[in-house]
Amino acid sequence: MNKLESLREMSVVVADTGDMGSIEAFKPTDSTTNPTLILKASQMDAYKEYVEEAITWGKKAGAKPGAVTDRLAVNFGAALTKIVPGRVSTEVDADLSFDTQASIEKARNIIKLYEERGVGRERILIKLASTWEGIQAAAVLQREGIDCNLTLLFSLAQAVACADAKAFLISPFVGRILDWHSKAGGGPYTPETDPGVVSVRQIYAYYKTYGISTVVMGASFRNIGEIEALAGCDRLTISPQLLGELATAEGTLPRKLDPKSPGKPPEPLKLDEKAFRWALNEDQMGTEKLSDGIRLFAKDLAALRKTVAERLQR
Repeated sequence: MNKLESLREMSVVVADTGDMGSIEAFKPTDSTTNPTLILKASQMDAYKEYVEEAITWGKKAGAKPGAVTDRLAVNFGAALTKIVPGRVSTEVDADLSFDTQASIEKARNIIKLYEERGVGRERILIKLASTWEGIQAAAVLQREGIDCNLTLLFSLAQAVACADAKAFLISPFVGRILDWHSKAGGGPYTPETDPGVVSVRQIYAYYKTYGISTVVMGASFRNIGEIEALAGCDRLTISPQLLGELATAEGTLPRKLDPKSPGKPPEPLKLDEKAFRWALNEDQMGTEKLSDGIRLFAKDLAALRKTVAERLQR
């Protein structure tokens, strides 16, 4: 048995990529994408047809670049639903991260585009940044039967607010937390002391102890040591490179996270908007990485829109 097979026995494995070749090779249950991954995949010859279809539609409809990029993301997502048996996550525009109503409307439109392709909402997760506004949008969408994946999550306060919103799933970012602490002069870290791993374990313990049904999906890994340290987490979304490392590493993994013995959680938090914003403000790492993540996703989305705009003019 290899380590990837061993991991599958404890955690749902999700592919963090828009590259369908990698997904077919590693056979994950779910797949998740973001503007960065879509931008990279759209530049590959293998996926030219998805780009061409969106551009052709855009020209005929006289659509704006933003509508075309939405269609492109759904083209990729619809194709991914034919490969993975589970869910595909599609992201709401990063530049809407502080606009609750616009995020809701964008999510509804994404679901509509999927349904036009015969893909039901039960196959899709709408990704939203874990800002206060994004979390409130998720609360509305969940009541409408649209399941959400709250991403760019770096703190317990964000996780608790997402649980209060009854979000289907959260994606705490392990590697980016490690990046921040390492840059700040921390470490060296082992997988057990890795601050990203510690953060996810804390959130997992909180959710399982207090009976919260929101799924915990560790994300943004820098090495397989982080993944091994979170074996047993509900879901883990992993890049093709690290999936490959796990698949070629022989051996079994010990379970590190167990809902029957999740560990000692922090005391329950009560968070209204004021308390949430204060708690996040007091967390320098969480504040900086959330802001940085939104900027990076927005930058790649802008690059994708620029490419689409140029193609629409030809």
